[in-house]
Amino acid sequence: MTVGNILKMRQYSFMLKHLTVQDFALVEHLDLDLGKGLTVITGESGAGKSILLAALSLVLGERASTDVVRPGASRADVHAEFDLTGEPTLMDILRDLELDDPDQAELCLVRRTVSADGRSRAFINGAPVTLQVLRSITGSLVDIHGQHANLRLADRAVQLALLDDFAGTSKLAGEVAQVFRSMQAKQKEAHALRTLLERDADRAELLRYQLEELDNLDLQPGELEKLEVEHKRLSQVDAYQSVVQNSMSAIEELDALRSAGRRLAEVEDDHSGLISAQQTLSDALDLLEDAQSELRRYSEALESDPERLRAVDERLSDIHSLARKHQTPPQVLIDLTESLNAELEGMVADSSALDTITAEIDKLNARFRKSAEQLSRKRKKAAKQFHQTVTETIHQLALPQAGLDARFTETEGESGIDRYEFWVTTNPRYPAGPLHKIASGGELARISLAIQVTAARTSNLPCLVLDEADVGVGGTTADTIGRMLRDLGAHSQVLCVTHAPQVAALGNQHLKVRKTENQDTEIIVLKDSAREDEIARMLAGADVTDKTRAYAAELLAQA
Repeated sequence: MTVGNILKMRQYSFMLKHLTVQDFALVEHLDLDLGKGLTVITGESGAGKSILLAALSLVLGERASTDVVRPGASRADVHAEFDLTGEPTLMDILRDLELDDPDQAELCLVRRTVSADGRSRAFINGAPVTLQVLRSITGSLVDIHGQHANLRLADRAVQLALLDDFAGTSKLAGEVAQVFRSMQAKQKEAHALRTLLERDADRAELLRYQLEELDNLDLQPGELEKLEVEHKRLSQVDAYQSVVQNSMSAIEELDALRSAGRRLAEVEDDHSGLISAQQTLSDALDLLEDAQSELRRYSEALESDPERLRAVDERLSDIHSLARKHQTPPQVLIDLTESLNAELEGMVADSSALDTITAEIDKLNARFRKSAEQLSRKRKKAAKQFHQTVTETIHQLALPQAGLDARFTETEGESGIDRYEFWVTTNPRYPAGPLHKIASGGELARISLAIQVTAARTSNLPCLVLDEADVGVGGTTADTIGRMLRDLGAHSQVLCVTHAPQVAALGNQHLKVRKTENQDTEIIVLKDSAREDEIARMLAGADVTDKTRAYAAELLAQA
């Protein structure tokens, strides 16, 4: 299968528009505008091509060190401007994090600074962010392929996402992930409720015991107050009797007052003062007689009752003892009974809620299993074609014995019931292994390229940065790689550091890295004859001839 048959035009995704580097390593200042398609980066060995990739890695969140700060400078500063027009989801994330530019929602300006003392700061659209946030945002924007590392393609989640895109199961995978997340949320809710119920089991037992004690006490409304009054009277009956008797004796000794009242009544005079005095004294004597009568009745009722006093004392002791046990005033024991009953009833309601949640989990799990099994079948069916297509592409890259296989293992998670990992074979005498462990630097770059090319027809790929994907090849293979990269650049931005003139000739944009007289690194844009000169240099080294110039011109014309 040819490259042209593999690639189909899709909507162009987001891209890196501009890169500014200040006082980074050997770069004093660099302003670089980048466009769509394939951008090739060339230059003599040692010119500093890797510095550009290092600066880009830094702004994407790679760990910083003081080595990146240009000698004599106070800090290194790298800016990268991305156009997110083709990635509305990422624009929504920036808006949710309040990191967007309200005037230019499609703009994502990323900045990273490293001071000479090692301090590092990161910014998105001018707002300071942590490295974790920076990496989470930029991780899907740029994919850097080195000879010895390909972090993105080594991620099993990325590998599975590429397969889902190829199989047309991305929507189903999203639905499976959503059901799983809903099931997880319900499971967490059930776990929290179950933990609460288990923790409250002892509490419920204690509540039942306490309520049993309160029920046995059977305290009635107003009973405590009556008992306290009765206890006071019974416990002081002798003292009360003494006071009553003394009072009655004092009333009985008012004969002189009674005699005075009788004599006043015999005075016949209608003077108002006399009449009022007669009436007042008469009333007072009547009241004294009433008081004496009531005291006599009270005295008769005021009898010593040791048995009743003991019973009242025990009843009050029980009430106060239970109140102390609950650390509450005895007056609120009745209210406490009601509150404990309500708490116990609430625990029964929570248990019922757990049953409801468990039933919902069972429904979600059944739905998850059904959808995940359907997803798994479609993935495994499409995987055969995906692996075959990638393998055929690998063979075009001068790796005739290499091939892509993949391993499915059972799991359960947001991705469904599949764990999927790229495994490759580079030599039939040796067993297959994971992509990032089994391939050498050059093989890894070419195998990764074959995967990207195959995935490109169905996936929105990030900006691809390749460091010498053509290492160790030349001639026809280098031309094949170049054409793959150019076709890939038709819908995904590609930056490629290359030593192959066949690849360089196919670039839509050509950048040259060179050393200045001060041994600084600079990058210039090559056009027309300057580009022809550079490709001739790549063909012949220092001995550029008319023949090599003609061949360079031919390569450019063919491109």
